[in-house]
Amino acid sequence: MKPKFAMYWAASCGGCEIAVLNIHEKILDVDANFEVVFWPVAMDAKIKDVEALPDGDILLTLFNGGIRNAENEHMAHLLRRKSKILVAFGSCANEGCIPGLANLSSQEEIFDAVYAGVSTNNPLRVRPQFNWQIPEGELHIPEFYPVLRTLDQVVNVDYYIPGCPPESHQIAAVIDHVIQVLQGKAELPPPGSVLGANGTTVCDECTRRRNVKMIKKFRRIQELPEIDPTLCLLEQGIPCNGPATRNGCGALCPKAGAQCIGCYGPAAGVVDYGARLIAAFASVIDSNDPQEIDRILDGLPDPAGQIYRFNLAKSLLRKARKEV
Repeated sequence: MKPKFAMYWAASCGGCEIAVLNIHEKILDVDANFEVVFWPVAMDAKIKDVEALPDGDILLTLFNGGIRNAENEHMAHLLRRKSKILVAFGSCANEGCIPGLANLSSQEEIFDAVYAGVSTNNPLRVRPQFNWQIPEGELHIPEFYPVLRTLDQVVNVDYYIPGCPPESHQIAAVIDHVIQVLQGKAELPPPGSVLGANGTTVCDECTRRRNVKMIKKFRRIQELPEIDPTLCLLEQGIPCNGPATRNGCGALCPKAGAQCIGCYGPAAGVVDYGARLIAAFASVIDSNDPQEIDRILDGLPDPAGQIYRFNLAKSLLRKARKEV
């Protein structure tokens, strides 16, 4: 019998699912070497089918998405129990990603935005009820948690594949490696390893030249009359997250003239992504005056979204919030 494969989509946008399909004919290797037993976006599978499997019966599970509600948490525990290898797949499972920015707001503020916003027709101001009694019995919908958590804040994770979404060629390389392991031609890396990416920064892959030019102001790309196609974007005053971001993507955004936004997460050894990034930004500021440095840093457009767009739920700032 072929080893079993599963993939689950929690609090995320679904881009990771599309990235897997973007490996094109390589998806046939998955079918040839695995029995796909649970992949709700691609097949008709029920949670009760997974619950009926013996513990550890699934060899490999790719879990994408953060833990935002009770159903996400239930599936994390269930798939952890049923899987020999559980992989945090994509930025949402690894770091919380953009859904994690909601941790800056309370549950009531989030519900106000969704159910009482200008684009919502809800004159009775109805809010979700997690339990509701009807003649046939009691209905339950998943409880919405106060904060979004990463997968490894809920269960033990064996491996990590970063990216928003992971690059398709990296996914294909990981799949090839797992197949070689099944065939006895390779060994699994140590538990906790990051797969499909490297340990240094995007700057190491970026071909733009660096002159250590000092800046007086941070700017959005559209504010510049012209962008030098060969010069480091940060040295042109464009806040680029390359100095703190793990490489492996090929520096695709800087090569295309757009700043790195950090979707591959912190480089190896970075304790807090935002702190490392602010230090990198401060290093190119042309001033020794603390007040002027503060003023220039205050000029960053959307500072929270800039430095914690993908990483807020995994950052040290989470220590200040009650998780459940």
